[in-house]
Amino acid sequence: MNNTKSLLHEAIPRNLDQLDKPAVSVQVLIFSINKGKLEIVLIKRMREPFKDYFSIPGDIITVEESLNDAAKRILYEKTGIKNVYLGQLETFGEVNRDPRGRVIAVAYYSLLPHNSVDLSKAPNGLHASWIPVEKLSKLAFDHEEIIKTAIKRIKSKLLYSNIAGTLLPESFRLSELQKAYEIILEEKIDKRNFRKKMLSLDVIESTGEIYKLGNHRPAMLYKFKSKELIHYD
Repeated sequence: MNNTKSLLHEAIPRNLDQLDKPAVSVQVLIFSINKGKLEIVLIKRMREPFKDYFSIPGDIITVEESLNDAAKRILYEKTGIKNVYLGQLETFGEVNRDPRGRVIAVAYYSLLPHNSVDLSKAPNGLHASWIPVEKLSKLAFDHEEIIKTAIKRIKSKLLYSNIAGTLLPESFRLSELQKAYEIILEEKIDKRNFRKKMLSLDVIESTGEIYKLGNHRPAMLYKFKSKELIHYD
């Protein structure tokens, strides 16, 4: 066994020009909450492979750009979105994930307030749209796996970071923050315990302003103390 591994290793050319090079793509997942649902930006493919299937915005990177720069470029070209925080999710490298050839995908993700995005501003006019996660179907390539991985990561980070703040306007009611948690975690949360927990973490503070609409009970408005992503215990 060791000899076989050694022979295979020795067969790999040391000159990079002699190597069969896989392509590297970047996929960018954008999530938001709209009308009580978690949604994601997807593009309907106009050509094969997977014509008429939905896909995550993505493209092959050029030799001149870094992964981070490629993610920003692709996000703007495909959706018109720019100047947002992008977290690197994971690398997806199954050999047959793309029927056109060997392509390794590096996925990034971000969460945004729904009203901060205008998909009509995409410079190349692609068919980007918001799709509720619960209604996903006909996904191209391995994009179902990528989306599931991203949602799992977001659920996890929700429990030890202030990532929920990226889904909300700058000022918000505690009930809005709780609703965001419930939508992503897909479970109901006790109101009293949630309020106690969030205030004890010392990541939000009162704006000093009161929200009042019609005959509803006035509610204090809050904001996150930092716009940067913070992890806590």
